[in-house]
Amino acid sequence: MDKVKVVIAGPRGRMGQEAVQLVLNTENFELAAVLDRKHDGMKLHEIGGFPEADVPVYIDIEKCLQEQQPDVLIDLTTPEYGMLHARTALLHRVRPVIGTTGFSKADLEELEQLCREKETGCIIAPNFAVGAVLMMKFSRLAAKYFNNVEIIELHHDKKLDAPSGTALKTAEMISQVRQHQKQGHPGEKETISGARGADYEGMHIHSVRLPGLIAHQQVMFGADGETLTIRHDSYNRASFMSGVKLAVDTVLNIDSFVYGLENIIE
Repeated sequence: MDKVKVVIAGPRGRMGQEAVQLVLNTENFELAAVLDRKHDGMKLHEIGGFPEADVPVYIDIEKCLQEQQPDVLIDLTTPEYGMLHARTALLHRVRPVIGTTGFSKADLEELEQLCREKETGCIIAPNFAVGAVLMMKFSRLAAKYFNNVEIIELHHDKKLDAPSGTALKTAEMISQVRQHQKQGHPGEKETISGARGADYEGMHIHSVRLPGLIAHQQVMFGADGETLTIRHDSYNRASFMSGVKLAVDTVLNIDSFVYGLENIIE
């Protein structure tokens, strides 16, 4: 059986380092190259962390894809680079697996259209932790019975986007089954602007950013005389790698666009 050739964008980031380790340690995966903002022409083992990784470092994604001809591109960078990498990969019929959050609706629509044109699969996942995906699915189920809900997401203080992609995806999934309503007292007033958090179709989303956190979210439902809290915690970035592997295995066998790991988890 031929190995799956993988290129990783963002190998020096904390998530990128975990992804490199995943590919190196997976028997049927082969790390073909990495994309980085600097160190062009060097080898990965020369820029630290992976003495066994004798693979080239590229700055130019076009050159990388043309020379290496990988099967899959894993991107764990930023929305700006993630969009560029996903678009370029699809144009070369390389299947992207993107773990970057912060894409606009227009970005997602563009990538979906490219998938159709190129008949090439693409998976974008706001969260690769399988437990977080189950939290979102359970929350959608609970929202059929509890119409009042608030989302609190907690992340490290280096995270760029707020609310998180996971919180937004959770709200989107809940809105599919929840009757739209404005929550709280009809006459409530914020004495400090933003105290009630972001408003998504009447639901409130609260973002916490503190050092010491990794990625955490709780979805709180309320009804007369009871509350239900569904919570997930990621304590390290290795928790995301089972989802990355699942996404790589899946994207090889689809020719469509998938947004959210919940769509490939039964």
